[in-house]
Amino acid sequence: MKTAMKRNRYFFGLGTVGRDMLYSLVSLYLMVYLTEILDLPDSTMWWMTGILTILRVFDAVNDPFMGYLVDNTNTRFGKFKPWIALGGLFGGLLTVLIFTDLGLRGAAYIVSFTIIYLLWDFIYGANDISYWSMLPSLTLDQKEREKTGSFARICANVGMYIVVVGILPITNALGGDKKAWFIFAVAVVLLTWAFLCFTLFGVKENRSLYKKEEHTSLKEMFSVIFKNDQLLFTAISMALFMIGYCTTTSFGVYFFKYAFKNEGMYSVFAGILGVSQLLALACFPLFSKRYNRKQLYGFSTVLVVLGYIVFFFAPMNMIYIGIAGVLLFIGQAFIQLLMLMFLADTVEYGQWKLGRRNESITFSVQPFINKIGGAIANGIVGATLIISGINSAATPDDVTDTGLLIMKLAMLILPLLIIAAGYIVYRLKFKIDKDMFDKIVSDLKTRGDINPE
Repeated sequence: MKTAMKRNRYFFGLGTVGRDMLYSLVSLYLMVYLTEILDLPDSTMWWMTGILTILRVFDAVNDPFMGYLVDNTNTRFGKFKPWIALGGLFGGLLTVLIFTDLGLRGAAYIVSFTIIYLLWDFIYGANDISYWSMLPSLTLDQKEREKTGSFARICANVGMYIVVVGILPITNALGGDKKAWFIFAVAVVLLTWAFLCFTLFGVKENRSLYKKEEHTSLKEMFSVIFKNDQLLFTAISMALFMIGYCTTTSFGVYFFKYAFKNEGMYSVFAGILGVSQLLALACFPLFSKRYNRKQLYGFSTVLVVLGYIVFFFAPMNMIYIGIAGVLLFIGQAFIQLLMLMFLADTVEYGQWKLGRRNESITFSVQPFINKIGGAIANGIVGATLIISGINSAATPDDVTDTGLLIMKLAMLILPLLIIAAGYIVYRLKFKIDKDMFDKIVSDLKTRGDINPE
């Protein structure tokens, strides 16, 4: 049993290295590609900002329906792996199309981009929902979930930081043009497919752990989401965190190019943050042995607040900015993992309260939140780049001090307030601690809804 758990832990985690490379490329650098590589004018960028924001919100609303499809899937490969495979394959192909210059501009480019991006958002959601909703089906033990989730988040961050650290040096070495970004996108997609094979062929689900449930109707789908109060409060808290997190990270390249005035230091800064986050995630199981989740979330939020304050007032010196970044991203690493654990525990809570398990409908909340967070962050970033004069600036020196202040306020102060609000929602409304979770599992076993591991 322990050998099977360890195998699942490592193969599940490795599967997301490439997935997060792909997601980071699109979520963090699509705006950079549009403004710095394709060099789209302000008139087009207003359209692109609005379209990206609307499409991400629209597709986010579809995610519960994607979870509904996954939960009602019944194949000899299970309900998760078919969608992981299909989403990974076609999501990769669409990613390459997004970073392919078809020679279109104006209305023709806007229309073609809208179609391709909407398909990408929907198909990546299928992969993401099925991947993460597999986690609570692997074990009922909270500590084992934390170990598996921690390793998966480490792998996800490795993937993210491979892109964050490598994208500018690699694309610049390849010429820094549209062809270079296309080659980079192809390489990311190939790695995504390779790493997904670990999960598809290596993870073994224990399908006898839970009783077989009947088909979920659309009416029951809405009950799973809206009658699970702990899921809703988790979703609100996660959404506020992701809006702040995505807004800050999306400004990274612009900050170092226009405020710090040394674009090359972005990769150095990202490398420091990457190591910090990975160490934090690796140490999380040690902290979780000594402190409960409420204490860890409070401590992490304090680190994030300190990081934002130091970052905002820091002079343009890498020592101060680096210290601020380490504080900020260690706290964010802990919060991301804690959110994943909170969401996983709402699966059993929903089963206990409503009589249905529905992992995928429950976990459809995660990509929904990511897309809403990304949509709002995209709107903030796009509008800020235009209003501050950054998008129309020929060189970094063309941006005024007022423009830079506008960017720093949008990048640091606004996210700080939003993330703090998410913590307040959690403290006031989330109630699933270890004692309550153990009682829920005990009741489910008594009812015959789950079987002993």
